Amino acid sequence: MAVLEICVDSVESAIAAERGGAQRVELCSDLLEGGIAPSPGLLELVRRRVRIDIFVMIRPRGGDFCYAAEEFGVMKADIRYAKRLGADGVVVGILDADGFVDVQRTRELVELARPLPVTFHRAIDVSADLADSLERVIASGAQRVLTSGGKRRAVDGMQDISDAIRRTRGHISIMAGGGLNPENIRMVAEGTGAAEYHASLNTSTPSPVRHRSNSLFLGTDMERDYSRYVVREEDVRALREELDWIDNERNSVAQNALKDV
Repeated sequence: MAVLEICVDSVESAIAAERGGAQRVELCSDLLEGGIAPSPGLLELVRRRVRIDIFVMIRPRGGDFCYAAEEFGVMKADIRYAKRLGADGVVVGILDADGFVDVQRTRELVELARPLPVTFHRAIDVSADLADSLERVIASGAQRVLTSGGKRRAVDGMQDISDAIRRTRGHISIMAGGGLNPENIRMVAEGTGAAEYHASLNTSTPSPVRHRSNSLFLGTDMERDYSRYVVREEDVRALREELDWIDNERNSVAQNALKDV
């Protein structure tokens, strides 16, 4: 069965992901910033409410993926908290100032996370060289790479994702992600042959707050101060149904091939 991972930043969204048929959630905070490490409280409550795997984002801030020594120390501390609070895996991504995967630091985090598996996230998509980065991630000991093939959306990077799967088969798992939805998941599955998929599926929902300041806003704009993003169970289920259809098609092809032997 194709694995479906949903990126979430709330208890509500994690529950919706599980009910919709996801096998795993990537737990973050502040998805509007691209996702940073969740608070211990958020991880603790999500762990209480869902039984599916929880992979915790280990990212101390938004912005680039080249971290100062103090920030690297924060990442180590967050991994210790994740292990203590029941995470099933962690998600990391570190580049050096020239845009190459920092093998030494990534390996340190992989060793610290053991026995939990480690996913190297889409920092790889903004690295200096995707093929080189894949080799460096393998050398770090991480078990999985999340990639859109170096493009903004997986649907635009299908050939690169397919090439990555072919080159690294047996050495690391490649998870396709970036703009996936029920409308394009079949195309990406057929174009890449991936066995794992990552999606956000965030939907804007209006704030219940009736009083709104007209004189100032605390975020980047007024609209953002009064909006929230959630994952809806029905959206996850629609994506899961598409993946199930793909699984059935692949199984049918495999069975027909056996009959012809």
